[in-house]
Amino acid sequence: MASPSAARHLEETHSVSLSVEGMNCASCVARVEKAIRAVPGVVSASVNLATERADVRFDTTAKPAEIIKAIANVGYGAVEDTIELGIEDMNCASCVGRVEKALKAVPGVIEANVNLASEKASIRLVKGLASADMLLDAVRSAGYEAHQLGDERDIDREEAKREEELGRLQRDFLIAAFLTLPVFVLEMGSHVVPAIHDFVMTRIGMAESRYLQFALATIVLFGPGLRFFAKGVPALLRTAPDMNSLVAIGTGAAWGYSIVATFASGLLPAGTANVYYEAAAVIVALILLGRLLEARAKGRTSGAIKHLMGLQPKTARVLRGGETREIPIAEVRAGDMVLVRPGEKVAVDGTVVEGGSYVDESMLSGEPVPIEKTKGSEVVGGTINKTGAFTFRATKVGAATVLAQIIKMVEQAQGAKLPIQALVDRVTAWFVPAVMGVAAVTFVAWFVFGPDPALTFALVNSVAVLIIACPCAMGLATPTSIMVGTGRAAELGVLFRKGEALQSLRNAEIVAVDKTGTLTKGRPELTDLYTAPGFDRNSVLALVSAAEARSEHPIAEAIVSAAGAAGLEKAYADKFEAIPGFGARAEVAGKSVHVGADRLMARLGLDVSEFGSEAARLGDEGKSPLYAAIDDKLAAIIAVADPLKETTLQAVRALQDLGLKIAIITGDNRRTAEAIARKLGIDEVLAEVLPDGKVAAVRRLQADGRNVAFVGDGINDAPALATADVGIAIGTGTDVAIESADVVLMSGDLVGVPNAIALSRATIRNIRENLFWAFAYNVVLIPVAAGALYPGYGVLLSPVFAAAAMALSSVFVVGNALRLKRFRALERQA
Repeated sequence: MASPSAARHLEETHSVSLSVEGMNCASCVARVEKAIRAVPGVVSASVNLATERADVRFDTTAKPAEIIKAIANVGYGAVEDTIELGIEDMNCASCVGRVEKALKAVPGVIEANVNLASEKASIRLVKGLASADMLLDAVRSAGYEAHQLGDERDIDREEAKREEELGRLQRDFLIAAFLTLPVFVLEMGSHVVPAIHDFVMTRIGMAESRYLQFALATIVLFGPGLRFFAKGVPALLRTAPDMNSLVAIGTGAAWGYSIVATFASGLLPAGTANVYYEAAAVIVALILLGRLLEARAKGRTSGAIKHLMGLQPKTARVLRGGETREIPIAEVRAGDMVLVRPGEKVAVDGTVVEGGSYVDESMLSGEPVPIEKTKGSEVVGGTINKTGAFTFRATKVGAATVLAQIIKMVEQAQGAKLPIQALVDRVTAWFVPAVMGVAAVTFVAWFVFGPDPALTFALVNSVAVLIIACPCAMGLATPTSIMVGTGRAAELGVLFRKGEALQSLRNAEIVAVDKTGTLTKGRPELTDLYTAPGFDRNSVLALVSAAEARSEHPIAEAIVSAAGAAGLEKAYADKFEAIPGFGARAEVAGKSVHVGADRLMARLGLDVSEFGSEAARLGDEGKSPLYAAIDDKLAAIIAVADPLKETTLQAVRALQDLGLKIAIITGDNRRTAEAIARKLGIDEVLAEVLPDGKVAAVRRLQADGRNVAFVGDGINDAPALATADVGIAIGTGTDVAIESADVVLMSGDLVGVPNAIALSRATIRNIRENLFWAFAYNVVLIPVAAGALYPGYGVLLSPVFAAAAMALSSVFVVGNALRLKRFRALERQA
């Protein structure tokens, strides 16, 4: 017979349906089932290969994390999902800690990051084990409101909610300030201005003055200031006090003491029946002012996302059923023909099929010069058409567009938690309870050891401690800097796919660069052509181009392109013959044309020494010379090379100015690579590296303990990008979904790398400044508020000044983060 406890566990069972990856046969099913059933507390497990799901029933003794671990241990994986929630009513670092703790306690949650600045939570969970409803319930049980995020309407709703809260704060502050002013004048004015004291005593009366202050202060506390009590008291009752609790206790203590002094002064020791209505009211007004300024500043930190959202047009003109229709952007489908007129924004990503124009793509690359678009060109949603009109076929719509991916990357980076945040999390976990403890000790110390009236000193100083403590500044120090820094980076065409890269990039000591397509243009070009006496340059180029037009070699393609760019008339070759290891020959317009290396000329009996000086120079530049012979006469020396991008030298020098070493990783021969290194002043060369050897090359650079950032094109270099401490992918505007990189540069040149590193350093420096201010503020001013300076200097901190300092501390942190908006990027020089 089952024991009562066993029966109870059997009754309290839970059922979940998990998605399982990697199963492909019946033996896989058996292994997964066996592994799950072995977990203590699992009652039953049924795995379905067709649906790739595991239906598991378990009692209250089972740990869901153990079920996931058991599946992983036998070589399979539970499918993960990511859910984003908008969190309401958070206002300090303690709130962040409590919401994170509540979310992480939900079975199936792998990771939860809560961002105070953006008021969002990003949760990684096991699909089927945890759900959005469970997460929402967990947040609500912690005392906060939440809603799931998912589409553009959420952004509009968040914006409307933010505006509504801003309006409410402004209204409440104005009411509080209007009602507080007479309280402040009546009480403090009487102490400072004799005329006001006389007016109160002769015209109003001391008792009547206190009654009026009581009425006005009560309206302030339980009108505009009710928010502090509505949030702070329940948090206190849950033994999870937050900043609202500190304000509620501090202002409530000052107000309650004043009521006793007003209506039952006999209960207080002689000489202590003072009122502090003005302190309670002014504290509420000042903190509301601080929150108002903070809310306005926080609204500016998300400006980059708002700007990106605003880039996409609301409608598009498409051809459907033989006619042009203007439809909402959400209704555009892949394959639609979309018309774009001058001055309009491109609606979605696509390929031009008719017409042509120049398009401003500065939102992608930061390049202000419009790019020519003709038939076959790729266009990107959100870019601006300048002159002509064209029609394009939509290829990517909705979440698949480049702009949508950029927005997603920026949002993910802004919501990330950097390693530097770990210290803040540890401190804020005990900060508010510690402050309450300090306030209690302050009260007791002043009451027992303080001068007369001891009760007054005890009350004033303990209230000052409660009011001056500011967990908000600590909670905002890191996320606001991240939001502004990543937003500014996006404006400069630098996308931090992973927020952690913001911190790790600043530690880079050596930048390893893939040559082809990164330092160079990635396509060979004709760089030199010198003719022998009696030969015309254009005539030789036309003949050589005609001969090479039959070849598929990249060098041949470069020569043909150069002839086309020069506008030379096309000729056609007969009797084309490739000569392996030597070159090629052909008959063009009745002339015999040979193109190849010096050994081909030697086979023809031609002496190339007359081009000796040119050949030596080309060799020093890392170029391999070719020769052309026409009708068995030496006609020209030719060089084809992959030229450096115009901004490469500028970027390399900028990186060296930042104190970084630079290394080239290339498959080219050492002579060519070293020639480029000499030209650019690069420190280290790893040449003749095969495509699959780039990972080993990166590891060789890391061998001395150096932090390596690898820069590549994001496709061929994926393994090396993943191996480096930070992988930086250079995109070309449309190649942004690069999963292996930590940072994506939208522009196609290297200038973005020093910009990314400099911005990383600026952001981390800004975070350190914020954290220093937040910690130093609390470490220094809490003891001052407690009266630490009184024995030596006779200085006490009024609760009113404490409230002003606390309100301004958060504003300072957010304001300091906003300075990153002024980060100056390295300007490209052609």
